[in-house]
Amino acid sequence: MTAAAEAEAGTSSAVQTAKDLFSGAAGGIAQVLIGQPFDIVKVRLQTGTTAQRSALAAAKSIWTHEGPLAFYKGTLTPLLGIGACVSIQFGAFHFARRQLEARATPAGSTTPSRPLTYTELYAAGAFAGIANTVLSSPIEHVRIRLQTQPHGDKRLYNGPADCVRKLIRAGGVGHGLYRGTAVTLLREAQAYGVWFLTFEYLMNLDASRHHISREQIPSWKVALYGGLAGETLWLASYPFDVVKSKMQTDGFRTETAGLNDFGGEKRYKNMRDCFRQTWRAEGMRGFWRGIGPTLARAMPVSAGTFAVVEMTMRAIN
Repeated sequence: MTAAAEAEAGTSSAVQTAKDLFSGAAGGIAQVLIGQPFDIVKVRLQTGTTAQRSALAAAKSIWTHEGPLAFYKGTLTPLLGIGACVSIQFGAFHFARRQLEARATPAGSTTPSRPLTYTELYAAGAFAGIANTVLSSPIEHVRIRLQTQPHGDKRLYNGPADCVRKLIRAGGVGHGLYRGTAVTLLREAQAYGVWFLTFEYLMNLDASRHHISREQIPSWKVALYGGLAGETLWLASYPFDVVKSKMQTDGFRTETAGLNDFGGEKRYKNMRDCFRQTWRAEGMRGFWRGIGPTLARAMPVSAGTFAVVEMTMRAIN
């Protein structure tokens, strides 16, 4: 390949990455607006910060005692952050996909000699999840603490910025703001590997069955396949998410007491200890608490995300 051709290929790749990032950001905004009410119920059930045991009872309690706007408590952080996260997810996935396709392309050709295997698609999705962790870990930590803090005069944080400041003051960046990152990394890799794999499999199956191109698949099917991918994402990664939520709400009482660190009140030493304590206290059921509202949320949220991303990509390409 000549220098001019390499430069043109690099420019084309950069432009495509920018399009991937933009369409992902649009999908991320849709994801937050659709999913936030489901998410607050899920987090409160996971962490035991509600006395209710069912999703419906927890939702009713939030509505009765905190009002309907409470379902969007802590929304500012994910609205700003999840848009960036989904942008990174799709940008990283398609970047990794192009790199894998380049490896399958013979010298002197611009077309891969074979389609990517589903193992390779899973790997590209896992890469997207790992890349996403840098942002998703602190964003979700802040969101979860805002969602589960006491209501009214007893609240611990006056918004996202105050929460970030207090977490860093209490435990530093690594042990405070980024607490739970190890299990978040495992969850993200598994979750997004399965998410993208499922969506690509269903899209490829439909195109092959009807002898059409991907762009000809109607939007309602794109949304359906995206929704199904969302279900598999959580079924494949939910126990990691439970442990992450438990670790990221650990230490509330310490902060209420006005101490400067999590020391005296921290329940979990690390990720393995959290897994161990959850198993001892609740058995297998403890790793699936809150799965009902999570799966109910996953279908519309993931459907909306993929539909918006796919339609945006078709519009700008």
